[in-house]
Amino acid sequence: MSELHTLGATQLLRAYMARQLSPVEVMQAVLDLAARWEPQLHATYLLRPEAALEQARASEARWQQRAPQGWLDGVPATIKDNIATAGDPTPLGTAATALVPAAADAPPAARLREAGALLWSKTTMPDFGMLSSGLSSFHATARNPWDLSKGPGGSSAGAGAAAAAGYGPLHVGTDIGGSIRLPASWCGIVGFKPSLGRIPIDPPYTGRCAGPMTRSVEDAALMMMVLAQPDARDCMALPPQFIAWEQLDTGLERLRGLRFGLLLDAGCGLPVAPEVRQAIEHAATLLEKAGAIVEPMAPFLTRDMLDGMDHFWRMRSHMDLQALPAAQQDKVLPFIRQWADSADGLTAAALFAAQHQFFRTRQATVQACAAFDYVLSPVAPITAFDAQLASPTNDPLRPLEHIAFTVPFNMSEQPSISVPCAQSAQGLPIGLQITGPRFDDLGVLQMARAFEQLRAPLPPYPSAPAALQRDMAQAAPQTTAIAADPIPVPAAV
Repeated sequence: MSELHTLGATQLLRAYMARQLSPVEVMQAVLDLAARWEPQLHATYLLRPEAALEQARASEARWQQRAPQGWLDGVPATIKDNIATAGDPTPLGTAATALVPAAADAPPAARLREAGALLWSKTTMPDFGMLSSGLSSFHATARNPWDLSKGPGGSSAGAGAAAAAGYGPLHVGTDIGGSIRLPASWCGIVGFKPSLGRIPIDPPYTGRCAGPMTRSVEDAALMMMVLAQPDARDCMALPPQFIAWEQLDTGLERLRGLRFGLLLDAGCGLPVAPEVRQAIEHAATLLEKAGAIVEPMAPFLTRDMLDGMDHFWRMRSHMDLQALPAAQQDKVLPFIRQWADSADGLTAAALFAAQHQFFRTRQATVQACAAFDYVLSPVAPITAFDAQLASPTNDPLRPLEHIAFTVPFNMSEQPSISVPCAQSAQGLPIGLQITGPRFDDLGVLQMARAFEQLRAPLPPYPSAPAALQRDMAQAAPQTTAIAADPIPVPAAV
């Protein structure tokens, strides 16, 4: 059997059902791996090994009694810092936040816990989630396991690094402008931003989504079965709807005749690096050979739109910081403070004009996509950048130059996924973004699964540094297969 930390959620559930594995040995394997990676990666927050093993033992007892609690019983999972978990502080990645225990689980955490997932750690993020990096005034700087000199992206920084490093199969991030898809692309994993409201979240906000970060589309779809359950706390949640999330493999059959727009120029922001462009063009060619119709797509995002959203978010952050005591303001990452404080002189008229760009972006995005069934594009115009930089430009007055391919689909509320498609000459991952019409979350997952089946094999995920591998070999848990004795489990597993 493969190393336990590399197994997908569906593989684990089948092994539990067949009594070939125990949640305890799986959780221990993940903890052992994390203990060896963490001095380099800094992906975790509130990592509690004993509490994790206690959950695993309870899950093991349920499986022994042939009574699994839910779809994810015994599967290790992490939650991003900014998703509240009962009794834990929610620092939002910044030293400026008072560490007050949360009164209750936020919806994504509640759904995972109800489904029996082992919530063994939270994951790191930058200050207030307003960076696409792992730089934080509260957490140690997160790193990219493919190259420790690079960052994992953000703001779901720790989740991206954890998934790529093998910290179990399931991770939850959040995304308001690309914060799931960017780290997914730069870490070589799958990151799915669903239609706004598909996964209830608290607090809700324009464009803000929670979503799965996994190594496979199959595991992302399995998470959607659990996360896309109703919760009254989200005033923007979609009505409950039955969706056959397990029906992924129909994507290849559906490809023939589907129209894909190929967007290689976002209209503004950083230019697309040649290696990234080549990778996306090759991905489009694979889909075309499988029967899809691929047509060039004109850019639609403008400099006014991107700058308007930036200026509005600056003012929002400026007001949030002004509400803090001066001593707490001084603890915020200097890049964030400079960015936010630059809005101090923004007039009411300028702020109104900035806010209007959200609607203009939404309108332009929906109109541009209307001619196509799905849209293909880069996730980011570049590969992962230096871990010590706050953004690719490292300029607080030009902070969003890398999100021009992702942020439009937050504003239009469309489902959008990053799926690994290639690696650069330096061995850094490149993600393909596939976007569909609003509410067609399953269709986007099906297209991503079809691409997984069409692409050539990618290099294996990075292992722990060589000096640590010897320790891991000595500490690796020994597993003994037990004669299969089927245990009832939900049919889609």
